[in-house]
Amino acid sequence: MSASVNTSRRGLLLAALATLPLAACGFRLQGIRDLPFQTLYVNAPRGQAELVDQIRLAVVTQSSTQIADQPSAAEVILDILENKFEKVILSLNSAGRVREYQLRQKVSFLVRTQDHTELMPRTTIEIRRDLTYSDAELLAKQQEELTLQNEMRSDLVQQLLRRLQALKRPQAS
Repeated sequence: MSASVNTSRRGLLLAALATLPLAACGFRLQGIRDLPFQTLYVNAPRGQAELVDQIRLAVVTQSSTQIADQPSAAEVILDILENKFEKVILSLNSAGRVREYQLRQKVSFLVRTQDHTELMPRTTIEIRRDLTYSDAELLAKQQEELTLQNEMRSDLVQQLLRRLQALKRPQAS
């Protein structure tokens, strides 16, 4: 019985020692972001539902800020001006077939109040990922491309949230 207690104590001690370097370097789990406003409306052109949904979900789950249904109910308005995805040939093999693509996603946005006071001027976030390609692995490469697109969109949303977090509080009028 004492051998099993000794083993579990040893395991607990090793786990504590393993987390010590993480604590020493300043690592902490991502928690609630403090956005400098209480309500946000996301304004985007039609056809941007995936990006808008992901932004709304991230704001609701990662901050105490509420999403407004109408611009008139929001303290701050996020205008998505452009969301462009490109797939560009990066390199060809000796037979002239595509060997590598570059996936690019670029989002431009600005942040303003209801009275059109800009809190953040037009800002662009661009993300790029390289994707190797092979005709022999067509289905796998298509799935890899979809996975990369999802990761890029998620990355983009996190960068956007960090920029929103850095905003100065809007002054009350």
